[in-house]
Amino acid sequence: MEQAKLDRINELAKKAKTTGLTDAEKAEQTALRDEYRAGFLKNLRGQLDNTYIVDEKGNKRKLK
Repeated sequence: MEQAKLDRINELAKKAKTTGLTDAEKAEQTALRDEYRAGFLKNLRGQLDNTYIVDEKGNKRKLK
């Protein structure tokens, strides 16, 4: 995710705590958070797909 979008998420979070958000800003915040979560899960799945467990005998097996 682009840094500008992360900055916007943080900006909306701060505004929500202080003055509140309009309906349009709430929708924007939800969309940005959903995009962030999707990217996070994609990266996590990629890491887990390349993770192996090594037993005491040195055998590697892929995580399920």
